[in-house]
Amino acid sequence: SKRKGISDTAIIVSTGPSLTKQLPLLKKYASKATIFCADSSYPILAKHGIKPDYVLSLERIPLTSEFFNNDFKEFDRDILFVLKSYVHPHTTKYLQKNNRNFMLVSTYASFINYLKLDDFGYFNMGFSVANMNFLLAIHLKHKNIVLIGQDLAYTKDGFSHTKDYSNLDKHEGHFQRDKNKYTTQAYGGDGKVESSFVWTLFRHNFEQDVANAKENYHVTTYNCTEGGARIEGAIEKPFLWACENLLHKDLNKPFEKLEPLSLNKQNEFLLKAYYKVYQSIKHCKDFNDKFIKGYDKIKNSFVVLQNSQENETLIKEIIKDIDKIKTQIDELYNTQKDLMQILGPLLTQFELNLARIYVLNPKTKEDAFNKSVLWIKEHLEFMELVYGHIKAQKSALIKNILPLEEKLKERKLDKWMERVRR
Repeated sequence: SKRKGISDTAIIVSTGPSLTKQLPLLKKYASKATIFCADSSYPILAKHGIKPDYVLSLERIPLTSEFFNNDFKEFDRDILFVLKSYVHPHTTKYLQKNNRNFMLVSTYASFINYLKLDDFGYFNMGFSVANMNFLLAIHLKHKNIVLIGQDLAYTKDGFSHTKDYSNLDKHEGHFQRDKNKYTTQAYGGDGKVESSFVWTLFRHNFEQDVANAKENYHVTTYNCTEGGARIEGAIEKPFLWACENLLHKDLNKPFEKLEPLSLNKQNEFLLKAYYKVYQSIKHCKDFNDKFIKGYDKIKNSFVVLQNSQENETLIKEIIKDIDKIKTQIDELYNTQKDLMQILGPLLTQFELNLARIYVLNPKTKEDAFNKSVLWIKEHLEFMELVYGHIKAQKSALIKNILPLEEKLKERKLDKWMERVRR
């Protein structure tokens, strides 16, 4: 809330081929707008002496972390690095190494919500760091959002990014791979440009965000890339026009510093998170201990069924037991937020698999028996997957609670940890 509404216009800097030509103007007007930049744009802006206010990152791969494997010394002062909470660990390691100011932010996800760290808030971040920048700019109450370097397309000579981009070699051959597969309307409506599968997804996501920003937040989006693909809904203007018409006065930079929480408050949140994770481990154990008994009973009955003649009574008993277990799973899914995320995709796929069996229309008694066998087998396989997924979640939680325990011990909070365990 300290930084909401302090600037009318945000400039979002991406790393498309068109960025290079916009850098001189960006440098000239940098003091008059909030500058958000992608992780990949950050070293480029540093090279040209253009200080962003926010640098965002959401990728979980080590290659992206390398954008922060540097030391720009005084340049980094007053920049806030905003990271999605599951970026690769190297990202935070590099930022901590040079004492850069960063914060972790979370998206809406059932396990994250379960931890109840609501004081830190949540926001949807989209599929790309540019989408993430766009959505954060909306949350900070900017009235105008200006996009530069947001080509989402190849140049005519096949370049995917600006020539200062450090990973340009990683995209060699991509233009040839994608040619004629993802053509789209060019910026300015002047013919077509070559895009890619991923950029097409990003563009569609952007178009939804632009429409939502206009309708629900009264935010106007200007695409000042002057190249690349058209983003429907964004007003296409030269970057010079945006600078001269939207940026009239210097902002009070650097923006107010965001201070870390007091040590006592940090400890409180650490212990609350520890309690919730520890409880989730217990949820996994309790569910699987109970679940395996029902599963074993059904599996044993199914073995008997396969070795017998068409036994309608046994089939009815097995299906009744299956329904009991499915009720347990449904209750778990609807009440235990910590397990929703891992079970959600599994349940969806299971229902689709089940539908193929449900629509079978048996003509004979033997057909009906075989349909019942298929029905039971599908449920047994599903149960094995549920058990395996919950077991995997438990193992992951046990492994990943260790750094939290180390931090609590480091802060002399051992007795509180013991109290949680009891």
